[in-house]
Amino acid sequence: MKLELVVALTIWMAGILGGECKVVQFIFGDSLSDVGNNMHLSKSLAQASLPWYGIDFGNGLPNGRFTNGRTVADIIGDSTGLPRPPAFLDPSLTEDLILENGVNYASGGGGILNETGGYFIQRLSLNKQIELFQGTQRMIINKIGEEKSKRFFQESQYVVALGSNDFINNYLMPVYSDSWKYNDQTFIDYLMSTLEGQLRKLHSLGARELIVFGLGPMGCIPLQRVLSTTGECQEKTNKLALAFNKASSKLLDKLSTRLANASFKFGDAYDVVNDVISNPYKYGFNNSDSPCCSFGQIRPALTCLPASTLCEDRSKYVFWDEYHPSDSANELIARELIKKFGFTRVNGTKAPASAPSPAMAPSHALAPSPEG
Repeated sequence: MKLELVVALTIWMAGILGGECKVVQFIFGDSLSDVGNNMHLSKSLAQASLPWYGIDFGNGLPNGRFTNGRTVADIIGDSTGLPRPPAFLDPSLTEDLILENGVNYASGGGGILNETGGYFIQRLSLNKQIELFQGTQRMIINKIGEEKSKRFFQESQYVVALGSNDFINNYLMPVYSDSWKYNDQTFIDYLMSTLEGQLRKLHSLGARELIVFGLGPMGCIPLQRVLSTTGECQEKTNKLALAFNKASSKLLDKLSTRLANASFKFGDAYDVVNDVISNPYKYGFNNSDSPCCSFGQIRPALTCLPASTLCEDRSKYVFWDEYHPSDSANELIARELIKKFGFTRVNGTKAPASAPSPAMAPSHALAPSPEG
């Protein structure tokens, strides 16, 4: 081979490899995906900053995740070779970190609608999260230029996972005007028209590979059960989740055909989660109707508190607190979703160690120290 050809080939390969952007995720969501944004919202009442949140993650201290360990997004990302995106409000976030890991904008209490979760005082709605994403784009353009930035954002993957708060912390609560301004169908229509505008905005900003995750049987979370007269799942709430999923799936199909180069998919996890809740023993759980972290007989305690007591074995509980699944449940849900949707590895990297700390209740669970 002539020297000139060798040199030319070397330069060409260096250009291909050196210019290739890593595939990362940009996550938009609520408390099921929050990895610390609300910890930096000082006035927010939607917080996972107290013990025993994070007890089975890293050093066992609260990290902003509303569970004892990992989120479903953590586990799916780990399994597919995608890095874990840091919280946008993390003070250590830099352009280099964004290029390497993406960003997570999810916020506990946030919803598709701006008015959702208002009594939490501070939370990031989907509109606000998209606004922050626009700021992220400006940072990256300043760092690597317009052309490389365009390629980076178009090759990234996008997750949108909100909606439950729009029902539980809005439509189903009489303190919100939406509860009397709409009926079930007109409220879902309102959500869909809002979500459509938001997804079109993300597409205009470069989102091409995007998945919207649907709602699980939210009438079966411990909070909904304890507020019912029977202690059973609230079927009205579950029917709203199913109607939302049906409308969202239809919307994603429409957008995928109408938006240029868009691969917008709907991830329906309802059946997976419903089966885990309905048949816990089949999946190795022994409790699917009450939270592992609870405040004795006082229900609902809404969040896990330093004075809360923990169940004897966290791996046997589907729910960690009144709202959120445990690490073990998130692991099972994530694995089922990976199988159901055929997710494959992206970057060819090794996944982080996935096993959390031992799940038995700590001996000091009844009398926690302030440090947790």
